[in-house]
Amino acid sequence: MASVTRRSVIGAALGAGAVAALAGCGDPVVWRSGRLDSDHWPGHRPRWRLALPKGSKAPPLVVVLHGRGGNADAAFDDLRLQDHVTRTGLAVASVDGGDLYWHARRSGADPGAMVTDDLLPLLRDESGYAGPLAFLGWSMGGYGSLLLASALGPRVVGAVVAESAALWTEPGASAPGAFDDREDFRAHDVFATSRTRVLARIPVRLDCGDTDPFVAANRAFARRLPSAHLTVDKGGHNTDYWRGHAAAQLDWVAARLRDGRGQ
Repeated sequence: MASVTRRSVIGAALGAGAVAALAGCGDPVVWRSGRLDSDHWPGHRPRWRLALPKGSKAPPLVVVLHGRGGNADAAFDDLRLQDHVTRTGLAVASVDGGDLYWHARRSGADPGAMVTDDLLPLLRDESGYAGPLAFLGWSMGGYGSLLLASALGPRVVGAVVAESAALWTEPGASAPGAFDDREDFRAHDVFATSRTRVLARIPVRLDCGDTDPFVAANRAFARRLPSAHLTVDKGGHNTDYWRGHAAAQLDWVAARLRDGRGQ
């Protein structure tokens, strides 16, 4: 059983009373953060962050998976997802995932299992969310969002946003380091029928820029999963594109988590 640290980093330094005081200083977002001690990532203590709408009880939860080279800060420092928490009423959480593409690796690390086995129970305690959650990710995290949703299924996941998802239609085309070998690619291929059958029961939104290097693979995935809503519009594989789509994506997520009716 993984040991999970649930104290806020700020709380550990200042005490719970100071955290409450900071939350009341005009910021409509309540911040919590900490580190995980996870058996799924030996030798690492990944950081997590959580932005909650102030005064909300058990808000719907969005788990954000960052892209390659990112960390738990990217969702907030780069994409500014906290700017949409008050309007949507969503809680938004993020966690360090390294460059491991959110699945089990030969090294023994498994950031995907870290999310499902360690992070989600922690976030349930921290936010009080009770219903289906959503995944939102970009690039590596877009792939990871589809992968984890296909593993957890519609009882746990109520919506998925995969933007500029790092997808490949065959093992030889994947980026160096994304998979250990061809067998690893096949074991975690979101194009696989066993995974698309699950994803067909979950609302899936795909956004990709028209000059993004992954646009062809995203179009191919939309053909494989015709229930998904694909938007290809002007933009590339960069923070400007991802930040510019955040408001519409979180509005879309909020509608699906609240009404439970899917697409």
